[in-house]
Amino acid sequence: MLNGWQPVRPETGKVSDTMSRKKVALIVGATGLSGSYTGRLLKDNGWTVVTASRSEVALEFSDRHIAADLTDAGAAKQALAAAHDVTHVFFCIWSMQANEEENVRVNSAMVRNLFEGLAEAPIKYAALVTGLKHYLGSFDDYAKSKPYTPFLESSPRLPGPNFYYAQEDVLFEYAEKRGFAWTVHRPHTMIGLVIGNFMNMAVTLACYATICKHTGRPFVYPGSPEQYNAATDVTDTRILAEQLLWSATTPEAANTPFNIVNGDVFRWTWLWAQIAGYFGLEPGEYPGHPTPLQEQMKDASAIWKEIVAKHGLEDYLIEQLASWWHSDADLGRDIECFTDMTNSRTLGFDAYQSTPQSFFDVFDELKARKIIPA
Repeated sequence: MLNGWQPVRPETGKVSDTMSRKKVALIVGATGLSGSYTGRLLKDNGWTVVTASRSEVALEFSDRHIAADLTDAGAAKQALAAAHDVTHVFFCIWSMQANEEENVRVNSAMVRNLFEGLAEAPIKYAALVTGLKHYLGSFDDYAKSKPYTPFLESSPRLPGPNFYYAQEDVLFEYAEKRGFAWTVHRPHTMIGLVIGNFMNMAVTLACYATICKHTGRPFVYPGSPEQYNAATDVTDTRILAEQLLWSATTPEAANTPFNIVNGDVFRWTWLWAQIAGYFGLEPGEYPGHPTPLQEQMKDASAIWKEIVAKHGLEDYLIEQLASWWHSDADLGRDIECFTDMTNSRTLGFDAYQSTPQSFFDVFDELKARKIIPA
């Protein structure tokens, strides 16, 4: 967990030691943002945590790790025999393909192969983490529709292929067949810290600000005027983990989709100045049109090596830290994007997180780990 953050309700999702001993969680995608934060929180709450990813890794919160390629049905079934005692499943992974038809085929098969591999496990509950492409459309049709805002959990699906829908359908199929409860969680842009995560706006903006400070370039908001001026929100990965724990331990939450965001709403016209101030920068004058980071940062690789050498930082390549393309997609949308949380609020989930602090906590952690200059 990042330093300096406590949920508004510290007891959210807490369970007794006796109950915790009966809960064995399988975190699928345990090296990513949502998986790693959820795994740590469950471990802190006394759960047995089994982790799964494609490769062998050592995770401090894992009681048992399984290397499983979920795109290979036979290999997955063999590997998942080691998860025979799992009671709760948290599916926090996806695989990006060349087009949405392939996204649907590959990502739905991964969920199917998981549950086929867990045929003997006494599963009571399974959670699927997706996101706001449920409302905005797939990568192929992203933000082409004009959905109602705030995004409502009751909104109908959009036409056309969408791998989120395909994953949900497989989850629903196995939940009905095997009699376990399910929940689906739809975060907005996730704010957290995992090195090598390629959808990480907080780390990307920290790198952008650091390069601007080093080179003297203006720290200019790179996205669209619609996103610059519109109301929006984000999801601290810690609050997503809190909701996952809450839903797994709240019977009334069963068989329900949940949006999950910090609980505040902001405009980038304001937040950009807050981030600039953190780094001792003045926000650059917004030109009124997008100036994508992917174009601005074409020379970032060599500049980052200079910064690492000058400040004695950990020797990461900029490509391991920044995902220019993903932040460009989020900041370049031309429609308003913010989220309603009626389903979990009415059931008692009232955790809240200040969005500026979400970013500042990641920045503080990057400094503490000598990934950006202090």
